[in-house]
Amino acid sequence: MRTARSLSAREKRDAERAEEKAAAPIHGWKPEHEAEMVTGVAASPGLAIGTVHVLAAAELDVPDTPVDLVTGGAELDAALGTTRAHMKALIDDTTRRLGAGDAAIFTAQAELLDDTDLITLACQMMVEGHGVAWSWHNAVERIAGRFAALGNPVLAARAADLRDVGRRVLAQLDPSLSNGSLADLPDTPVILVASDLSPSDTATLDTERVAGIATALGGPTSHSAILARTLGLPSVVAGGAKLLATRPGTTAIVDGDSGRIWIDPAAQDLQSARDWIAKLDRQRAAQEAERGKPAITSDGVRIEVSANVNRPDQVSFAMTQGGEGVGLMRTEFLFLEAGETPDEDAQYGIYRAMIDALDGRPLIVRALDIGGDKQVPHLALPQEENPFLGVRGARLLLRRPDLLDPQLRALYRAAKGGGPLSIMFPMITSAWELIRLRARCEEIRAELNAPAVPIGIMIEVPAAAVQARVLAEHADFFSVGTNDLTQYALAIDRQNPELASEADSLHPAVLNLIATCVEGARAHGRWVGVCGGLAGDPFGAAILAGLGVTELSMTPRDIPAVKARLRTSSLADLETLAGHALHAASADDVRALDRKGSPTEPHGAANEAQDATA
Repeated sequence: MRTARSLSAREKRDAERAEEKAAAPIHGWKPEHEAEMVTGVAASPGLAIGTVHVLAAAELDVPDTPVDLVTGGAELDAALGTTRAHMKALIDDTTRRLGAGDAAIFTAQAELLDDTDLITLACQMMVEGHGVAWSWHNAVERIAGRFAALGNPVLAARAADLRDVGRRVLAQLDPSLSNGSLADLPDTPVILVASDLSPSDTATLDTERVAGIATALGGPTSHSAILARTLGLPSVVAGGAKLLATRPGTTAIVDGDSGRIWIDPAAQDLQSARDWIAKLDRQRAAQEAERGKPAITSDGVRIEVSANVNRPDQVSFAMTQGGEGVGLMRTEFLFLEAGETPDEDAQYGIYRAMIDALDGRPLIVRALDIGGDKQVPHLALPQEENPFLGVRGARLLLRRPDLLDPQLRALYRAAKGGGPLSIMFPMITSAWELIRLRARCEEIRAELNAPAVPIGIMIEVPAAAVQARVLAEHADFFSVGTNDLTQYALAIDRQNPELASEADSLHPAVLNLIATCVEGARAHGRWVGVCGGLAGDPFGAAILAGLGVTELSMTPRDIPAVKARLRTSSLADLETLAGHALHAASADDVRALDRKGSPTEPHGAANEAQDATA
């Protein structure tokens, strides 16, 4: 691709935004001396120091060498078979190193090798007279392009997965098209700089040789970013073309909390960064050692701390991190990842496995939350001008009994086997929605002779927060989804790259809505939890506890730091802090209330990205 010699209007806007971000105040470590800085998006928390190793991106120019259809078909079948064997080895290795939850990424990739639409499209191109490698590559790009064009981060990750596994097959068809190897990394820890990293590249990184990651492209919710967090590798994505021009061998610092890369810092700043990392390591070690203890304030008030998970195989890790239950099971991933609608029996098996894995700990299952940024192609939902303001969550469930009833039947069947199960409905805006959903729950419960279970709702729109007192008459509990509540309260689409940094859940308007919700719940003796990204921010968790929130659910890795923060204060102090936050003028003013002045666990944008689907 030729490099443009003048900036487009979009590139000029991107450059202006980069300059604005560079001028923004930095929370956390920062150098005292002049150093070149590249701004990107925080993807995996932490600070890392190393020499730059640039992984050159291979520009694929796949030759179109036609062969007869029988030969081409045999070559493609052999390449698919070999790749399946390689994927099985990768799944086994990832399971051993990182756990079954992360290995599931590659299990899903392996299933793409049997996608009939993909294989049929490649064969059609061969019938038209194209070469087997060319046909495969173009079939992959065409289908991946369809996924990416939908603007859904989950489907964008699926497009990346398809391209990742597609390149593996391509390398079998034509070894000259294989990507550059990561095997030539030096033994000393490096900052790996690349255009982008595939999930399989990320999963196989040697953490003894890679200290941090910085990519020109990518997003904080991609599978590669998730794997980087699992590996504990600080990572910044979307650093732009400037990043790729960094001279190999240059010393760099990656800040996965602020989304910045510092190039060739001064010796004094390198030592300062090393000291900061050492302090963080000591602090995290202390938090890890105490993670199994409850979060009890200094004056004896306990805050329940739970985990957000998608599948039963993630429960074990969540509990080892100190989780006291599952405060949010996102059932939409059963639909998004399967490629088809799971039937009642399939759902029952998963819910029952989740209850069994928790071994008596509480489980809150969120009913299917589809719509907005979570579109499921196989459901063939109608296109909407603005899906965030359309038929999503409870609105969809009330219109689609074919989706609602099997899920409720599966949940009540699972409840019959015992275990503390609760059901939570998303995107409730009016009492009549909850009344109708509760009525259907009762009908199905009675049909199955199942036990009654608590029925709660998500507070995600301002209307629900303002009407909390009315809704609490019909709900057994509330769980605030701070990501969506922030987006709706501030009229900011959290997927909009120009505004994403302004969608801060610590905005006083959002906090006041949460306070209103707590007040309404208390009028009827209901408890309020938070399962959005703000719950996993230690400072945000402190404010939420001060507002009267009694349960917090978050990404498992955030649990130790949140528990540690809550133990350091009395509830009275937290209530005072929350009172000041409610009367602040901006989110920045709220963050300025955190005067601890020592290294803290990453918060804000990085954690919102980690839990963007809450």
